[in-house]
Amino acid sequence: MKLDAHDRAIVSTLQEEGRLSNVELAARVGLSESATLRRVKNLEDSGLVDGYAMILNQAAAGKPGNVFVSISLESQQKERLARFEEAVSSVAEVMECYLMGGDVDYLLRVIVGGGPDYERVHHKLTALPGVARVHSAFSLRTVFKKTKIEV
Repeated sequence: MKLDAHDRAIVSTLQEEGRLSNVELAARVGLSESATLRRVKNLEDSGLVDGYAMILNQAAAGKPGNVFVSISLESQQKERLARFEEAVSSVAEVMECYLMGGDVDYLLRVIVGGGPDYERVHHKLTALPGVARVHSAFSLRTVFKKTKIEV
């Protein structure tokens, strides 16, 4: 989808303040309410907008720690990958999961309340289907996180 300046303004504004009403959004981007609503719908229908969410503060939710977990499977057969992916998606503490190329099969970002909490999660991860090795790296602190993508 080719975006013009108004579309980019809508996307940028909603990425910063996703709870704006259509009236407020229209005023900020300099379009009529009906034109703004139509453009937002087009952006959603095009697939550019993946969804809407509330972003919680991890620490306030009792999960201040980030652990980056590398997982190697016993085999990379398609059905084994699918079984692992289905199972790992049900582990609540796993916030992101990436299929990797290179030395490991998956990279996970896991949120935890601390060391003992991660030990509990680690037991869950090692019990997932096909897991051969788990390597964990604890984040000391988050320097920054972005949710905004320039288009």
